Amino acid sequence: MRLFSALIATIALNCLPAWGAVAEPQPDACEVPASFLESEIDLTRASDELKDKHRLDISVLGTGSSSLPGPDGAQFAYPARLEDALKQQLPGNEIKVTAHVQPKQITANMLGGLDKILAEDHPSLVIWQAGTSDAINGVETEDFRSSLENGVERIQNAGADVILMNMQYSPRTGSMLDVSAYADVMRHVAQQRNALLFDRLAIMQYWNDNGTFDLYAATKKYDMAREVHECIGRALASQIINAGHLDAVRMQTTR
Repeated sequence: MRLFSALIATIALNCLPAWGAVAEPQPDACEVPASFLESEIDLTRASDELKDKHRLDISVLGTGSSSLPGPDGAQFAYPARLEDALKQQLPGNEIKVTAHVQPKQITANMLGGLDKILAEDHPSLVIWQAGTSDAINGVETEDFRSSLENGVERIQNAGADVILMNMQYSPRTGSMLDVSAYADVMRHVAQQRNALLFDRLAIMQYWNDNGTFDLYAATKKYDMAREVHECIGRALASQIINAGHLDAVRMQTTR
């Protein structure tokens, strides 16, 4: 129990935001190799909504790492930063990103409110961040797989594309929590269920290894959480535009 509590505390500290002004990362600070964002899966439903209606409705299903604490945390978390990035890159279109954050919830429990979210939001794209709480709570990987497959099927049957987002990379907690098996499950489910994978784990490790962010020292640099979320939002926007082949839409609306 003490180890579990210490692990939760460490993860929480790694996600602390700054309370003062934060300088926006420079474009090259958010660089992600193209291979991290490539996929053979097309976001056809999101693309059709944007082309036919000039709007894009996105729902984000997440746990604690999809948010930032504090009264202004939501505007600095990656769902809001994704919306802002898409609005900048797809001018002339209505972009709406609605975040549904359920802290500490395992994937199976997140399924309970899924149908209501789909019915109310009418998204053409759902970004589902999962895995961390399942790993912390020791959920069997086969149970985790079953819950993911169930949710992806329900989302697709409701008429939306799916992006699965895996865990954050944290060198401080890696020795206490091995998430690799859950990350492998998410990759497999994405491949088998015709969904995209946003490999947040690999992207953040790339940033750490290349000196973009010192994630080991994140607890002492409180502005880093906001900067990471900003860059995650930008990378997500790039993946959506690439997989939805939305460059043509961008060109049409800017003429």
